[in-house]
Amino acid sequence: MRNSLVTDFTQLTTAEAEEAFKQEVTAEGYAGFRRLLDSLTEAIKQAKDEDIVNLEQSIAKAKRLFPEPVAFSPSWERIWDELEATVAAKKHVYTVIAPSDRTGEWQVIMDNPHAVQEVVCYPGLAFHDAAYLYAYFRPQIAKSEYIRLQKIQNVIQENGG
Repeated sequence: MRNSLVTDFTQLTTAEAEEAFKQEVTAEGYAGFRRLLDSLTEAIKQAKDEDIVNLEQSIAKAKRLFPEPVAFSPSWERIWDELEATVAAKKHVYTVIAPSDRTGEWQVIMDNPHAVQEVVCYPGLAFHDAAYLYAYFRPQIAKSEYIRLQKIQNVIQENGG
């Protein structure tokens, strides 16, 4: 995690330091809490295999310090569940796909075969970007929808002229 706020947050090791951080964020209100969430989200995006455990601990600490994020905004009522689910999905991707298989071009596809709607595709991604998008969208997939994370083996692409 290359994110300084998350790094600082992770290094809060005493109850006094945690309480001071909590008071500072609470005093800033929406903006302070938003900065914490943005920092955690960026850390999730950038996380490598070795960062997952620290990230899980940071989210658990944030959840403990701020058990009612709805006090900052009604839209954050389920933010801890969402962040935990995103990290769990990214952890799953890292567990299933070996580091040696992560090179090349990746894409994420989402569809609902039972509905008349567009297929969503994020092509041409590096593995870490594709892993994050998969992890971000996976918890939101409804019953009849699916999400795919796939590596592109062969590509033929032509541009119109």
